[in-house]
Amino acid sequence: MGRTVVISGGGTGIGFAAAETFAADGDRVVLLGRRREVLVEAAGTIPGATYFAADLSDPHAVRAAADFISEQCRAVDVVIHSAGGNGVLEEKVEYADPLETIAHDWVLNFRLNTLTSVLLTEALKVQLTNETGRVLFVSSISALRGSGRVAYGAAKAALTPYVVRLAHELGPRGITVNAVAPGLIADTPFFGEPLTEERLRLRAEETATGRVGVPGDVTSLLHFLASEKAGHITAQVMQVNGGAESSR
Repeated sequence: MGRTVVISGGGTGIGFAAAETFAADGDRVVLLGRRREVLVEAAGTIPGATYFAADLSDPHAVRAAADFISEQCRAVDVVIHSAGGNGVLEEKVEYADPLETIAHDWVLNFRLNTLTSVLLTEALKVQLTNETGRVLFVSSISALRGSGRVAYGAAKAALTPYVVRLAHELGPRGITVNAVAPGLIADTPFFGEPLTEERLRLRAEETATGRVGVPGDVTSLLHFLASEKAGHITAQVMQVNGGAESSR
């Protein structure tokens, strides 16, 4: 019998790729996300997968998701936080006062990327398996940079102190906590529309490997960090960007 792996944002992108990776290893995956139709389609392609649609920035919805998981599973072995976004998939809001527009953007990014991860973690902590439990966050190269959508980078950077604190809190139970920070990952809906060849070329030139990332670059590291072999790795943020940026 495989492990139970809960994946937020599991219907698309890195989250879906992670679900495929863990399911192929015999694990049972539970997909979480806001869009029920996306989860239905994703779960239909993964043997044994279940799903629960919820806005994970809403405490009541998170509690309902945790109750569903508790009913379905004896315990949770791995939690992967892949839900998030930089706001490009949300309805665009413009206020007469530009300060209100800025406030909306920053609140939205922290809700999508920080609050979703924190609330789900806190709701599932008691269900995590002792000794082999794993909590994994998907951060971003943007957490190290001041370019691009700064509110998004700040929201991802906010996960770092939470990862460290949580690692020390859960460490006595044998549970590890880490984050993986990808650079540009192609073949995901993150940017809202396909990237131009020029943008992909420029991003590839930033790397030491000469290419942009693919979902498998991230999911292979997530899979390793969730294994017994990674039992002494915790409180870390690991960069997966081909050398475009390094932790400082």
